[in-house]
Amino acid sequence: MAKATKKQALGRGLSALLKDPQNDIKSAEDKNADKLVGHIVELDLDAIEVNPFQPRTSFNEESLRELASSIRELGVIQPITVRKLDYNKYQLVSGERRFRASKLIGLETIPAYIRIANDQESLEMALVENIQRQDLDPIEISLSYQRLIDEINLTQEQLSERVGKNRSTIANYLRLLKLDPIVQTGMRDGFLSMGHGRALINIEDTQVQLEIYEKILANSLSVRETEKLVKNLQEGQSVEKAAPKPVALPKNLRKSVKEFSEYLGAKVDVKVAKKGNGRLIIPFSSEEDFNRLKKIIQGED
Repeated sequence: MAKATKKQALGRGLSALLKDPQNDIKSAEDKNADKLVGHIVELDLDAIEVNPFQPRTSFNEESLRELASSIRELGVIQPITVRKLDYNKYQLVSGERRFRASKLIGLETIPAYIRIANDQESLEMALVENIQRQDLDPIEISLSYQRLIDEINLTQEQLSERVGKNRSTIANYLRLLKLDPIVQTGMRDGFLSMGHGRALINIEDTQVQLEIYEKILANSLSVRETEKLVKNLQEGQSVEKAAPKPVALPKNLRKSVKEFSEYLGAKVDVKVAKKGNGRLIIPFSSEEDFNRLKKIIQGED
């Protein structure tokens, strides 16, 4: 706890400087602006607004609560980055999860690096920094690349230099945006991998894409199996003939699934692939039903 207290105490003198209207810093040329660059400043959470350029569109509530618990114990270890908008008014450039988690536990201030940037620079900083994160899904990354191209007017070559990725890698991500929106949603929800998506791009007919998408989910198809299915289609076979036949559920598993369904009070479904791997599907009818199932699985009932 001593470390957290020390960390949170950094930059309080600079915080006072920022709150003095006589010394309002609006550009890098202003007096005392050099005192901000490279320093951690304690900012009021209420003085910070979220970034409209944030490429992430969803935040896992459970993950936020875990982060909030960590911040409660250790403090905010890595400062957020903001840009100055006006007197005592800032906008997030990066660190929205830390920002949200800090508000969740009722903190009043947060350590931050202050940048002075216009809208275009802020957009570029937010997108480039977020692209480097490991937990963005392929579609979020694809949309971020597209925004950098459209709104910052970057070529794929320039984008490659900015984000440190091969041009071919960027091109592969951008091609994912040609997929049917339902397939894109499946990738965002984790039902499909980027490999599945790259295989489906070769099918121009969106209706056929959706038929293959259903086959992937129903039969737990691997990327290799999906690629083979697409190849068979391109050679003239129908989706039904090209798709691998579903693997029959072993007798012992059928019995276990029945027992599982009775235990949970829900019709459990199991999909098994040829290699023996598969998916366990537990449907729920509402948030209340989901919480009921969660309690049973966690042994709380």
